[in-house]
Amino acid sequence: MLNNKVEICGVNTAKLPLLKAERKRELFERILQGDTDAREEYIYGNLRLVLSIIQKFSNRGEYIDDIFQVGCVGLIKAIDNFDTSHGVQFSTYAVPMIIGEIRRYLRDNNSIRVSRSLRDTAYKALQAKEKLTTQNGREPSVEEIAKDMGITKEEVIFALDAIQDPISLFDPVYHDGADAIFVMDQVSDEKNTDARWIENLSLSEALKRLNDREKHILSLRFFEGKTQMEVADEIGISQAQVSRLEKNALKNMKKYIT
Repeated sequence: MLNNKVEICGVNTAKLPLLKAERKRELFERILQGDTDAREEYIYGNLRLVLSIIQKFSNRGEYIDDIFQVGCVGLIKAIDNFDTSHGVQFSTYAVPMIIGEIRRYLRDNNSIRVSRSLRDTAYKALQAKEKLTTQNGREPSVEEIAKDMGITKEEVIFALDAIQDPISLFDPVYHDGADAIFVMDQVSDEKNTDARWIENLSLSEALKRLNDREKHILSLRFFEGKTQMEVADEIGISQAQVSRLEKNALKNMKKYIT
């Protein structure tokens, strides 16, 4: 258990320092001037950040020492790429870098792996998406991607879903004595990411599996915000029927959304 492991990779975690904000600023100014001693102190002073994050991955069956080392690689990359002009705290920038480094390691080394052929299909689908977007000036549909690749649309969706590594938005990833940093705090508000596109793709395909009445009910309930009673009055059926149809529609959609 990580909670009982005091020494990781030769580092006594019980004695890790916690740098104050002013000291961090001083060290980073020296780092920008090429001071290697300041860089080493800054790395060591942020190992608590790595330690906090790897606790979220301690149940993956990997040696915690290995995950800690990978997290340190992410920390060093964050230090080397951090731009103070953006006006954000270092931890806010570093957390997703460290998580990303660990997730890549786990994805490549997990004993339960996505097959090479499935990953290849997913990456080819993303490449086809980029190509078709450039050609047509808009994002392609799953049917267009499948046609371009010469496979079925179900194969495209399955492959893209397989390479996603979900994590709860409400998982706390770091706490430095002030407010905790959650995964959701690190989520970009950009609209055109591959993850967002894949989620929309899966939702769109799931909706296509419903009949017109089910689509109409879900539209009234979740897009227009109406109650089941209001929906029942509008389409002329009982509230019990609305409830049953709504539950059945959501159940069917879940089959196509991982």
